[in-house]
Order: sequence, then structure tokens, then C-alpha cells
Amino acid sequence: MKIETLPLPPATTARRHWKKGAALLLVLLSGAGWYAMKARATAATDAKAVKDGAAVAVYELSKADVALIKRRELRLDLPLAGALAPSEMATVKSKVSGVVLEMRLQEGTSVAAGQVIARLDAADQRARVAQMQAACDEAQARLSLATKNRANSQALLAQNYISQSSHDTSQNSVELAQASLAAARAQLDMARIALADTVIKAPLAGVISKRHVQAGEKLAPDMPVATIVSLRQLNLEAQVPASEVPRVKIGQEVRFKVDGFQQRDFIGQVARISPTTEAGSRSMVVYISVDNRDASLRGGMFAKGAITTEKSAPAPLVPLAAVRQVKGASVVYTISAGKVALQPVTLGLRNDDDGIAEVKTGLQDGATVIVARLDAVKPGQQVRIGAAPTVAPAAAAATATSASKG
Repeated sequence: MKIETLPLPPATTARRHWKKGAALLLVLLSGAGWYAMKARATAATDAKAVKDGAAVAVYELSKADVALIKRRELRLDLPLAGALAPSEMATVKSKVSGVVLEMRLQEGTSVAAGQVIARLDAADQRARVAQMQAACDEAQARLSLATKNRANSQALLAQNYISQSSHDTSQNSVELAQASLAAARAQLDMARIALADTVIKAPLAGVISKRHVQAGEKLAPDMPVATIVSLRQLNLEAQVPASEVPRVKIGQEVRFKVDGFQQRDFIGQVARISPTTEAGSRSMVVYISVDNRDASLRGGMFAKGAITTEKSAPAPLVPLAAVRQVKGASVVYTISAGKVALQPVTLGLRNDDDGIAEVKTGLQDGATVIVARLDAVKPGQQVRIGAAPTVAPAAAAATATSASKG
């Protein structure tokens, strides 16, 4: 007997398909819920990481944004400029007439005090000396004769052989002879001086700046022979506005530079101050003494520098750009251990031209201050100088997570 399997009714088949679909849908919904919960947890973790990273962010500052505090003097200077002039200069002139026999020194030659510059023909002066010597000898002989006559008259007067008036005459002869001898000796001294003046010597040590005569020329009295300039001491003559003169005091230090010596600073001192202003200007001339023992400077050179009118003792100096006013007090932002701190300071002497000020209290040598105006940098902020910005580990993890999601 053959048994055949009959097909299931349509309703039974539909019921089985529905059960399978419901199970699959339940699995899909469960997986979607699990993924949603995981995404929320991941987002919360990322948000917290980003928040933590922002709290510890390190700002980068360039080297131009900060300054290192150094301990040194602060000077208040008054600018000036002027020309250098020798403090001693002499034009040597001939005292006697005569022909120049010798004149060997040229311009630029150094001479010592008392060194021979020129020699004149001294024949006339030697003859004059001989003449005056003869006159002196003659006066001496007359004095000797008058003295003997006075002695004889004195003896005769004692024996009453002559009158008192005769004796007075002999006494007068002695006095006249003495006067003649003195005059002759004076004339002899003058002749000897004239003879010595035929040898012309330098009155001071220096350098020949100009030679006025040549060998063979005839000189008359008071004619110039040579000009000598002493370079051991120079004067810097500079004009200062009359309004600034009260700041200038004798003895103040002056630092200046000269064309051709750009790498060298020269030092002088205020020696004199003119009592009146210069004609056509409202300036006064200040004379500055400059020691020039090495003879590196020359007269007529142009100098430019400044008078130090006030100077502080060595102290920490802070740029004025770093100083801020908070509630009427002066403060600066310092950097210590990578963090910004607000530091009150007490300022002393200020130099507005150079933009620095003396710090009485509040800063030490070697401190670092912020000079730039950075609104985002506040006290307590972490900073780094001259390096790439630092990212905190939490922030770095958050960034990596975001990148992997993207």
C-alpha cells in the first residue's frame, strides 16, 4: 500500500516564516542597541579627554615675547655732538731777526718740549754780545778807579787836607761808576738772550701742524716759524640746548664715538660750561676734556656721544614694555617652572629713551619676564619658550580617536 505525504496547509508554512523573521528582527534590534550604548560611552570618553587636554594646554612663546633680567647700571644720557680741538696749541715766533740756517722738522713730526726747531744766523748777536762785554769791562774799570779815588779822599779828609765837598764828589763818582756797570751788565744780558734766541725751541711737547718758514728765509721779530699742537689732551666742544644745561655738571662722564673708530668708545669728562648761549641759537657750549695719551685722536675730528647726567648702582633692569599697571601698582608677568606668575615690582630710575627701568624690589638677576601683550596668557598658564606647542596626553588620545573615527 503506498502512502503519500501530503503538503502542509498554507497557514502552517506562513506561521513558520513569521517566527524566523521575528527572531532575526530581535537579534538586529539588540545589536543596534548595544552599538548605540557603546558609541555614547566612546563619545563621553572623547569629550572628557578633550576637556582635560584644554585644561593643560601649553602656550608657545617666541624669544621676542620674553626678556631676561640682567643686573647692571642704568644711565640717563644727554646726546651731544661736536668737534675735537687740541687743548694746547702754540705758534712759535722768532724773537730776533736773522736768516734761517736750519729748519729740518716737517708737518706731522713729533717734538719734545725744549727741542730745537730752527737755527738762525747768529753773527750779529754774537757781535752785540762782544760789544756789550767790552762796555761792561769798561764800566768795571771806571768803578775800580772811582773806588780808589774815594779811598784816597777819605784819607785826606781825615787829615783835613781836603774839604768835605771834595770827598762827596769822589763818593758820587763811585756811585755813578756802579750804575754804569749795572747798565752795562744789563745790556750784556740782553745781548746774550738775543744770541740764545737765534736757536728756536719748542715751548711744549706735541706735533708740528704747520711749518711757516724754510731754510734761507730772512726772519723779522714776531714772524711765525711753526705751529705745534699737543695731542695728549683734547677738548670736545659740543652745543647743548639751554633747557638741558641744568642737567649738566662739571665732572660728569661723557662717552662718544669718532668716525673711523666705530668699534671703540672714548671717554671724557665735562670740564667747563659756557656762561652764555651761542649767537643765533639757544644752545650753550660744553667743553669736555678727553685724555688722548695714545694720540689716536686728532684735532678737528667729529665726535658723537652722550653725557651721563645720572647713573644708578648696579640693579636688575626691566624693559618698560613688560611693566603693567594692576590696581595702581606696577606688576610684571614672570615665567618660573614653565608657568606664568604675577609679580609686583617697585621701580626706580627710568630711561624712557632706551625703554628700561631700574627695579628696586620684586625681581632678581636672571628672571624671565613677558614683554609682549598676550591677552590669552594669564597667571597660572603653562608656557614654553622657543619650542613647538606641547599637547597633553589626554588631548593627544582624543585627537587620535577622532582621527580613527573619521
